[in-house]
Amino acid sequence: MKILVVGSVAYDNVETPEGKRESQLGGSASYFSIAASHFTEVGMVGVVGQDFQDDDLKTYESHGIDISGLEVVEGRTFRWAGDYLQDINTAVTHETQLNVFADFSPTLSEAHAAAPFLFLANIEPSLQLRVLDSMAQRPKLVACDTMNLWIDIARPSLADLISKVDILTINEGEARQFTDEHHLPTAASELLDSGPSTVVIKRGEYGAALFNQDFNFAAPAYPLAKVVDPTGAGDSFAGGFMGYIAATGDTSQEGLRRGAIVGSTMASFAVEAFGLDRLRNLTPTEIEERFEAFVELTRFKPIDSSNRLPLR
Repeated sequence: MKILVVGSVAYDNVETPEGKRESQLGGSASYFSIAASHFTEVGMVGVVGQDFQDDDLKTYESHGIDISGLEVVEGRTFRWAGDYLQDINTAVTHETQLNVFADFSPTLSEAHAAAPFLFLANIEPSLQLRVLDSMAQRPKLVACDTMNLWIDIARPSLADLISKVDILTINEGEARQFTDEHHLPTAASELLDSGPSTVVIKRGEYGAALFNQDFNFAAPAYPLAKVVDPTGAGDSFAGGFMGYIAATGDTSQEGLRRGAIVGSTMASFAVEAFGLDRLRNLTPTEIEERFEAFVELTRFKPIDSSNRLPLR
């Protein structure tokens, strides 16, 4: 197993301008795991209730995901309901039922604790810290995600976590909220000063911006004709990003740049259909072709001494 992800597994009720879905498989660990599984071996740690469907377990198994750390306990699975009717980039939450997730206390097997790559998906920061402390040794690369709620109610624990990870993924609103800086590069600089060597700021339909101690990089969003369901786009980005890095072991500047494009590739697929429908049915050819389309989208020939800018 190359990557361990610890996060939520949920059933979502979602409404977008393209329609409505009820009780679709979701959660941060689900999107991350399915996206990453196209590149490398993934282990998932989470919790579900007795209402969790066998077909959804088979979805994980069909992608070779190790679900030995997915606990099934008495009660109902975490459920979320929301819509994207006013703004396709922003979810309006109607209902959150934590159910069995309210008492989630992740425990790691020996195999999970030895994973060389760790992604701490969006759960309470004290739990993320507990998982990191439970690893047999510090992984080669540790990344985490968070949300506005934890910035509001668990800031000290979140700040402690951020100081201990290599990569922080965060959306632009949360980056501004945490740093109290409106200008994203300034916010990213403050976050880098907090501990991580790389900060990835997710920008929805505008792609993602990667800030490192030594370089900056912008990954565009793929120009899709239609966005069906943005739920899980950020976790799908993280799955592609970490999945590529874990598969190649390349944490160099170029590896991180390519990883960001792979992440954008997987996020672009995720939003093309409701829930996990697109991600779980992808073929290697589709992924390769979309990645090459991203390469073409950002390609241009640098100016050399024989082809200067026509400056006056």
